[in-house]
Amino acid sequence: SIVFTNQVLPSFYIVLFVVGVALNGIAAWIFFRVPADSALVVYLKNMVVADLLMLLSFPIRVAVKMGFNTCHLWIFNCRFNAVLFYMSMYVGMLFIGYISLERYTKCSGVSDLNLMQNTTFAQVLAVLTWGLLFLYSAPNAMLATWPAKDHNFTKCIQLKTPLGAQWHRVSVLINMSLFWVTLLIVGFSYTFIAYRIYKTYRCMRRDSRGIYRNSNRNIFSILAVFFVCFVPYHVCRVPYTMSQMSSSSFSEGNSILLHQIKEGTLFLSATNVCLDPLIYFLMCRNFRKSLIRKLSTPMEKETDEESSNREHFDMRHENTNQI
Repeated sequence: SIVFTNQVLPSFYIVLFVVGVALNGIAAWIFFRVPADSALVVYLKNMVVADLLMLLSFPIRVAVKMGFNTCHLWIFNCRFNAVLFYMSMYVGMLFIGYISLERYTKCSGVSDLNLMQNTTFAQVLAVLTWGLLFLYSAPNAMLATWPAKDHNFTKCIQLKTPLGAQWHRVSVLINMSLFWVTLLIVGFSYTFIAYRIYKTYRCMRRDSRGIYRNSNRNIFSILAVFFVCFVPYHVCRVPYTMSQMSSSSFSEGNSILLHQIKEGTLFLSATNVCLDPLIYFLMCRNFRKSLIRKLSTPMEKETDEESSNREHFDMRHENTNQI
């Protein structure tokens, strides 16, 4: 029953770590040469930072899963490494929500949400997001101080003080709430954007066919990243947390099964570090241009006609051309 979590998943995490470091290293190298002159770039840069921090937690996570789990390493993983992993994951998820709102306001012109496009507001929002998630995540590390005698524990929850166990339950509820709110924002925003693009396409069918296809591809790519990475984990998180808090209500077999499912879906959430660079490429024109410039070949250059058509469409539909 532990073959999947202790042998299969660590190998997957190693591959994910290598690919993630390569992709996010390139993304960071390019992104931090791009000026933060728009809210979108601010949000995307913070996603890069969140992904890099999550990647830092992978080596210890793999070492523990593969059996290099001395008592001190286990405690460090439970107290600090796991907190870093989850905090980074939820920060990255929230910035996907912010990007969705920013795209929605750009497309709809809703004046009440125009702040989402303001660069200064985006920077303040980023600081508040990191600060608030750190404040409610840090107690999960500080309250995991229960004595671990002779490595006689198998779950991180067993290290928590009574207050720590209560705080863990609260933080899980906060994280779940953040997920469902973000899910509603992402779903609503991109449904509206897809509808607006479709209406634009109906009015300008010849001129906008290529842009329409590209925009739809971008929308569904972003939705796919969000749903594949985050939805499965949060669906199984509720029964898993219940099994942790009230083990007497679950048989040993059910608890083991829930743990396997939780670890598998958590790995899907971790794949976010490799899929986010796709979002950077699709969402940020400056990032896309910089990357293509670094890897440019004659075949990758646009024809004059394609460039002219795109420029013509951009001028007439500024609110819907960067979805």
